[in-house]
Amino acid sequence: MSAHDGGGSGGEVAEFAALLRALKERTDRSYGSLARRLGMNTSTLHRYCAGDAVPLDFAPVERFAALCGATPRERVELHRRWLLAVAERRRPRAAGAAGAAEAVQGAAGGPDAAVEGAPVPEGASAAGAPPPPPSPPLPGRPWYRRRRVVVGLASAGALFGMLSALPAPPDGQRASADGPGRGGRPTVSGPAKAGAPERRGDSPGPSATPASGRPSASPAPRKEPGHSPAPGTASSAPSGGAQDAGGLPFAWSVNSQAWKLGCGHDYVIAKPPDRVPPPPAPQDAAPWAAAQGAVHGGETLVQLSVQGRSETAVVLEALRVRVVGRAAPVEGHAYAMDQGCGGSITPRYFAVDLDKDRPIARAVAGSDSGTPIPAVRMPYRVSAKDPEVLLVTAEAGSCDCRWYLELDWSSQGRTGTVRVDDGGRPFRTSGIEGLPRYMYDTLERRWGPYS
Repeated sequence: MSAHDGGGSGGEVAEFAALLRALKERTDRSYGSLARRLGMNTSTLHRYCAGDAVPLDFAPVERFAALCGATPRERVELHRRWLLAVAERRRPRAAGAAGAAEAVQGAAGGPDAAVEGAPVPEGASAAGAPPPPPSPPLPGRPWYRRRRVVVGLASAGALFGMLSALPAPPDGQRASADGPGRGGRPTVSGPAKAGAPERRGDSPGPSATPASGRPSASPAPRKEPGHSPAPGTASSAPSGGAQDAGGLPFAWSVNSQAWKLGCGHDYVIAKPPDRVPPPPAPQDAAPWAAAQGAVHGGETLVQLSVQGRSETAVVLEALRVRVVGRAAPVEGHAYAMDQGCGGSITPRYFAVDLDKDRPIARAVAGSDSGTPIPAVRMPYRVSAKDPEVLLVTAEAGSCDCRWYLELDWSSQGRTGTVRVDDGGRPFRTSGIEGLPRYMYDTLERRWGPYS
């Protein structure tokens, strides 16, 4: 569960927290009892009620209100207070961005200085093109319209200078924008050009090239391009939105920093306890782990969200695991993000044993207070109205494994494979057996031996 954290509570945040406490006090349950019923950590619920954090999603707040017996009028008021609290927590960030924009604009000498005081492009000067004449002020037009005229004239002068500097081809014909032509024929550009490099957005197939080690495009016919996100930092967070790949009939996003039940997770860090900061909130795990050079310890939880782009069903045919590297477990210390989680809800997931020579994604059923939650059986259908979140739990005990997922799909006679990885890099999971393990003591404000 995501939340905004900040030091101190503002007015709207305090009002929202007070309403949560009022609902909680009308029950005879403790924070721990309510948290178990809601499937969240006790400390997380306490931060919400104390005004130290605001959930980014209203769904847990709505479940909390229903559990406390809130009336419809109280639920509407709670939703209104939640919107105001989220807006208040976001306000300092927006103000900081606006201040930075004003500082840049002031350093440039006002809105017109960046355009009117800009130097003549280097290409235009070398070609001997005269600078564009100053545009006289047009009566009745605001400054931003006059700036468009100046920018247009400057761009035209620069383009004229660069075209004048281009050498003429042997046959007396000037090269086109797409490349040199011959005999007046248009040249072939894009993926159809012979010898053109493969686009990064194409989905790699099962084979790997010796030069790069990355999977190459599958030669099978009727395969649609998948999506491989651009490279990011290690242990990157979810992209923040559905991945958009041209031609795919569905959108998807991935979160590689999910914690078990929202609170339990281990990281391996090559630093002593006195040099490791306190554990972050779950939504801040990605930057915290990247700053510490942390590696997932023991297991990696990956949340894959898939939703169709229309009402036409997309069939998810199979979910496969590919291990691209094995090494000895990482040396360092294991740091537990919590002392353990308690809850009555266990989500369904795909279990992966990375220690196997050929690991597979095995569907496992979940449980909701004793009621079984059926496992996701492939093939599985999704559409715009029926999205699905696939949870993959990959465990490693004897290796430092680098791996990624492949999702096969089909829709209306089309088939394809999407590579799911960690921002362009393989996921990474290392065993923690035999490593010193620590947990954070919130009273002593320091890391201590795990008990």
